[in-house]
Amino acid sequence: MAYEDLRGKCALVTGGSRGIGREIARQFQMYGCNVAVNYNKSKKEADDLKADLASRVEVFGADVSKPEEASALVRDVESKLGPVDILVNNAGIVDGMRFDEYDEKRFRDLWEINFMGTVYVTLASLGKMKEKRSGSIITLGSNFSMGAASSGATYYGVTKTAIVSLTKRIAFELGDYGIRANCIAPGWIRTDMTTLGRTSEQVEEAERIIRSKNALHMIGEPIHIAKLALFLASEDSAFITGQVIVADGGRADYLSHGM
Repeated sequence: MAYEDLRGKCALVTGGSRGIGREIARQFQMYGCNVAVNYNKSKKEADDLKADLASRVEVFGADVSKPEEASALVRDVESKLGPVDILVNNAGIVDGMRFDEYDEKRFRDLWEINFMGTVYVTLASLGKMKEKRSGSIITLGSNFSMGAASSGATYYGVTKTAIVSLTKRIAFELGDYGIRANCIAPGWIRTDMTTLGRTSEQVEEAERIIRSKNALHMIGEPIHIAKLALFLASEDSAFITGQVIVADGGRADYLSHGM
């Protein structure tokens, strides 16, 4: 069986009740992990996932943008499933706000959930990882953070660029403890987040445009990102840290060629 080193490990997936996070949680459970699925507002979806997978899954409600809730989340996970071995910082929101449309509250929501939520949950998980001198931290960035030339979402891209920098700093500063940190930067992935507020015709047109911009002429699915997360959590990637893997089908329209 592939990824046998994952069996019995504890994986915490924030924002794990829907979309990419849901598929990541499903894949980790399939390969033998004890999975903690965090949700904020989507309790029904989290409970449905637990019922569907039947075993080795617990659900935990918490708003990770609040430090006290992030800390309580990790404590609850540790008490039920043991120390976190694999942390997937997936919780996040999208806002199509352009630079000249700046709105203070909208930006703060983006920053606090996308960036500070990652900071708070990671900090809360570090104690046990340091004690065990091992751990894999996986963050979810975006190809916006790499400069994808799509209109809007400037401030969303800023938060995801910060995630890239944070991941590299975590990898550098915690390598002495055997802790690895890597970032997955997805392109357009077909989830309820990318279809929200769009008619079926609008979704079809958006996906046509995305296909025309990438080398593979395809649309990403959550499973594509979940398989990357499995690899980065496993010993197959034991010599990989501080890296950003862009999964966008090979898009060619980037604002620049450097980071």
